[in-house]
Amino acid sequence: MAHGNVIIRFNEVTFGYRHNRPLLNEVDFSVREGMKVTIMGQNGAGKSTLFKLLTGEIEPLDGAVVIEKDASIAIAKQVLAREQLEMTVKEFFESMFDRKVYDIDPKIAEILDVVNLHAPTDRLMKTFSGGQQARLLLASALIQKPDILLLDEPTNNLDKAGIAHLTNYLKEYDKTLLVISHDADFLNAFSDGVLYLDSFTKKVEQYVGNYHKVVEEIKRRLERERSQNARLEKDIANRKEQANFFAQKGGKLRNVAATMKEKIEELEEDKVDVRQEDKTIPNFTIENQDISHPAVRFESVGIVKGHKPVEKKFDLVLRKKMHLLISGPNGIGKSTLLESLYNGTAKGAKIESDTIVGYYRQDFSTLDFDATAYDVLRDVAKDATDQDVRAAAARFLITGELLATKVGALSEGQKGLLSFARFLLMKPGLLILDEPTNHINFRHLPIIAKALDKYEGAMILVSHMPEFVKQIRIDEEIDLGKI
Repeated sequence: MAHGNVIIRFNEVTFGYRHNRPLLNEVDFSVREGMKVTIMGQNGAGKSTLFKLLTGEIEPLDGAVVIEKDASIAIAKQVLAREQLEMTVKEFFESMFDRKVYDIDPKIAEILDVVNLHAPTDRLMKTFSGGQQARLLLASALIQKPDILLLDEPTNNLDKAGIAHLTNYLKEYDKTLLVISHDADFLNAFSDGVLYLDSFTKKVEQYVGNYHKVVEEIKRRLERERSQNARLEKDIANRKEQANFFAQKGGKLRNVAATMKEKIEELEEDKVDVRQEDKTIPNFTIENQDISHPAVRFESVGIVKGHKPVEKKFDLVLRKKMHLLISGPNGIGKSTLLESLYNGTAKGAKIESDTIVGYYRQDFSTLDFDATAYDVLRDVAKDATDQDVRAAAARFLITGELLATKVGALSEGQKGLLSFARFLLMKPGLLILDEPTNHINFRHLPIIAKALDKYEGAMILVSHMPEFVKQIRIDEEIDLGKI
């Protein structure tokens, strides 16, 4: 695909949130007009930081971020600002422009169709569910049709139809696009290049080709590096054995041994460190609280119909070893149901007392953002030792420095992994999981699905990712849109 002039250039950009701990180090790359680029890297490698540098939210410590003159940039925010909650849909979209847009109504209709959401333009923003607000935020970036469009996990709150709509839109988008996502098939549908953030070297490597092709290329490179290391280690071991033998013989052979040791040092320098991107969480098991009583009793569930709350009869006793899937369209009240159940405010459902509950909330608001990752784990660990806490964290790639980091400073993916580390220490009798795949690296998803499939406590799951759900044992399902 032919592309135009360079529209984005990073010239030896260095940035870090901590002194002498760069997240990006002397990064160089360029993006041409019309390119559709995937931002790829391990959780915490700096993908979202890259976007903040592009929008000017943060400044590089060294080097320069150069954007073509007069090029417009739009990014979908994660949450609505307080003043936006009181706006109508029309006022919200009008606020995205610095001038009067006379044909705003058809533009709104078109862009809401892209995110698979239909709503009257006079409806207040605060009346939408969290998932619907996320779609509106995505639409607010798309409607601007900027020269540079930045999308951070745009499929997180979209169902299958919504992802299909967005994919088709991005295929036809004729301007520059940079996307962070863990949805491999979605990315492969339109990507023609990858910016790969290496969390070991702190550099950005640039690749050309569709997403699957680039992933395979990176995989082959890692295999070559591991094979090279294996050959070098074998050669080093043999040379060390010979050098020790010659050193013990004395005389002129000691000089031979000294020369061999110099060669061994050269070979050691040729070895390539195993890249952090190659790390995947190991298999894990979530132990459960041994409860003889039911975990949850349902007599009814609250849903939203015609923008109004409605109670629907639903009889179910959720016991140990039972997995319940809650499905339904966006805005029907899935997340609201889970939150009210956890908070004890649900009218027709109740968690039995003494049940230990592990709640994965998609915005991670159950975590204390001002506490360190270690303190958040220690808080639920009860009788666990310090070693137990650190071991649980390490299973989810949260080691050393990250444990001392405040939760609010972690990447979204790291917050997700921290939540699962908490479950290991909590040993809950009930898991409530609201979109547990959001922000999680796709390499980790099969391992998480396997752990949930084998979980022997009671579980309530909401997920927009069918392929993930298929890997998990489901005993009961309730479609809120059909009751």
